[in-house]
Amino acid sequence: MRKVLASPAEPPRYEQHLPRSQPVMGPYLAVIERWLKEDENAPPKQRHTAKRAYDRLVEEYGFTGSEVTVRRAVRALRGRRVEMFVPLEAVPGKVAQADFGQAHVLIAGCVQKVFVFCLRAKHSKVPFAMAYPTEKLEAFLDGHVRGLEFFGGVFREIWYDNPKTAVTKILAGPERVEHEHFSRLRAHYLFDSSFCTPGEAHEKGSVENLVGYVRRNALVPASKPFATLEAVNAHLLSFCERERVRHADAWALEETALGPVPIHAFRAATSRPVSVSKTALVRIDHNRYSVPAIHAGRMLRAEVYADKVEIYAAAALVATHPRSYRREESFLDLAHYLPAFQRKPRAAGCCAALHQADPVFLRARDRLLADPGGYRVFAEILMLGMRFDLEILAEALGECLASGKLSVEGVRQHCLNFTCVLPDPAVVPEFLALRLPRPDLSCYDTLTAVAR
Repeated sequence: MRKVLASPAEPPRYEQHLPRSQPVMGPYLAVIERWLKEDENAPPKQRHTAKRAYDRLVEEYGFTGSEVTVRRAVRALRGRRVEMFVPLEAVPGKVAQADFGQAHVLIAGCVQKVFVFCLRAKHSKVPFAMAYPTEKLEAFLDGHVRGLEFFGGVFREIWYDNPKTAVTKILAGPERVEHEHFSRLRAHYLFDSSFCTPGEAHEKGSVENLVGYVRRNALVPASKPFATLEAVNAHLLSFCERERVRHADAWALEETALGPVPIHAFRAATSRPVSVSKTALVRIDHNRYSVPAIHAGRMLRAEVYADKVEIYAAAALVATHPRSYRREESFLDLAHYLPAFQRKPRAAGCCAALHQADPVFLRARDRLLADPGGYRVFAEILMLGMRFDLEILAEALGECLASGKLSVEGVRQHCLNFTCVLPDPAVVPEFLALRLPRPDLSCYDTLTAVAR
C-alpha cells in the first residue's frame, strides 16, 4: 500500500519483470547469438539471414519450431546490437567528400558505361560531377582539379573511401599509405585527407548518396542521347550549376570559407618512360602513339592525362595525341614521318599515317601512283609539309586536284599563295605629301583638231 501511495497518480498497469519462458526457442538462442557474433567478421553479403538461421537449426540441431519463431528471435537479438551514431557538424568550407560511381549513357547511338567522379561540399550540399571513360589515377586527379576549379576554392579536408588511386596500403585505424601522385595533389592544394573505415560506407554517406542522386536526376532517362562524352559532361555541369543555385544561401557561406586555388594549375598526369620503336611508335596502355621519326630507338618520357598523351624528349614536347581506352589501336601523325621520305620515297605511297590524315592525300597518291615514277613526286609533295602546315598542304593539294594539274611546283606555289601575307599599305607623312595641280588637258584637243 505504501508503494502505491508513493508512486505517481497513474492508472495501474502490469509490468513484466522476468522474461517469458521460451520452451521451443530458448535452448537455441545462444546458438543464434553466436552465429550473429561471427557474422561481424564475415563479408557483408555472406552473413546469416533469418531464413538461413532457421535452415541450419533444422539441419544441425533438429529444431522443430516454426520459421516465424526463428525470425522473431533473430530480430530481437539483432535489436540488442543496434549501432549508435553521432551527428556530425558541417562547418562551411571545411569538409568535402569524393567518390567514383558508375552510370550508363547513350553516346553516339551506343550505350556506354562511364565512371562519374563526384565531389560534394558537406555544408552546402553543392555537388560537382564529371564523367570519364575510366576511373584510373589520371581521371581521379583530373576530377579533383576540375572540381576545385568549379567550387573556386579549396576545402580544408576531403573524405574518401579507400580507393587504390589514393591508398596503397591500409594500416591500423585511420592511418594510410597514400599513393605518391595523390600526395602530390594534396601538397599542391594544401588540403588534408580522411579515409573511412573499410566496409563502413555510412561514414561518407553524403557522397555515396550523391552518386545515386546524380544518376537519378541528371542521367534519367538512360535513353537520353549524347553526341560525345564532352556533351555528357556539359550536361552534368549544367545540372551542378542548377544545384548551386538551389542551395544558394548555404553556398554563400561555404564560398567565403574556402581556401584559395593555387595560381599554377596542377598537372593531373602520370609520368612514365617509353621506348620508341623503329617505326617511331611508343606503346602506352595497349595502344601505340607516333613520335617524330628522328627519335626512333630512343627513350622518351610520356605524360599520360585522362584525355590526352604528351610525349617529351627532355623538356621539349614532341608529340600530342588523344588518349584511347581501347586496345591495340595506333594513332599516327603524318608529320612525324615526313623526314623519312627523303631517303625512302617508296614508303610514301603505302604509309599507314595517310589513312589518319586528310583524305585529299590519298586522292593525290592514287592519281600520282598511276604514272611511272609518281611515287617520287608524291614523296616530294609530302615533304613540303616540313615547310608548311599539313592543313595548308592539304588545301593546296585540293586546289591542284580540282584544276587537274598536280605537280610539286604547283602545290608549292599554292602553299606560298595561302601563306603569303600582304604588307600594310604605305602611309606617307603629311609633310612629305605632294599636291600637284590638276593637269590642263585642253592642249590635247588642239592635237585632235589638227589630226582631222
